[in-house]
Amino acid sequence: MSFVLVDKPRPHVTRITLNRPERMNAMAFDVMVPLKEALEEVSFDNDTRVVILTGAGEGFCSGADLEDPGYMSIFDGLTMPGIARRAMKVLDDVVKALQDMHQPVIGAINGAAIGGGFCLAMATDIRVVSERAYFRAAGINNGLTAAELGLSYMLPRAIGSSRAFEIMLSGRDVDATEADRIGLVSKAVPHESLLDECYSVAERIVGFSQLGVELTKQMLWAGLEAGSRHSHMNHEGHAQLFVRMTTQNFEEAIKARKQGRAPEFKD
Repeated sequence: MSFVLVDKPRPHVTRITLNRPERMNAMAFDVMVPLKEALEEVSFDNDTRVVILTGAGEGFCSGADLEDPGYMSIFDGLTMPGIARRAMKVLDDVVKALQDMHQPVIGAINGAAIGGGFCLAMATDIRVVSERAYFRAAGINNGLTAAELGLSYMLPRAIGSSRAFEIMLSGRDVDATEADRIGLVSKAVPHESLLDECYSVAERIVGFSQLGVELTKQMLWAGLEAGSRHSHMNHEGHAQLFVRMTTQNFEEAIKARKQGRAPEFKD
């Protein structure tokens, strides 16, 4: 059985599903390595305009696999410190691969997002959650830190430092209703409507310029790390000029609006 499934449920939309439901799609390495490979492959599938990441069964991703970490040949010949460092890089690379994808990634959070699963959800660009979903920064509950895989960087920027400190230091659950209220997610919907809502968002994005969408995603992530407003505005300006001067998108948008039709961008 493949622990990562890839399919195309809608034109130009690729769905990637973590497929180990009996373990709530825990982050064993024999799941995460294929996930990283799938993300990198789909990123260069130029027919794919939007990616949806979700989990099979009741959970989105339950974090560390407490039954079997999924030993892989990449650990052969290493001592425990070396294995630990290699293992951490495997997980780091999954988060980076999500953010580096050419397409926007919609997280269809169908259930529990715990520990590393919380981090995985935060690495998606848009998060839509089922009413059954909840988030937990579980490391603190296990005698470790709650800070891993970029969570202490991304969470305060998403919901503000005060809320992020409280959630990460308390290790408590954040249910779908609260996640929606505090801006952790874009929207909370009935469980049975989750994928349809994600498809609706995806289909809207598909209608825009592929280049414009890709650069908007890049600018948003770059903006979170920008050293100053001035430097980031320069980056934004160059990205905008690049699309404006190298395509006919703007002219097509104006023409389509006058003619009462949807634009057909050909970048």
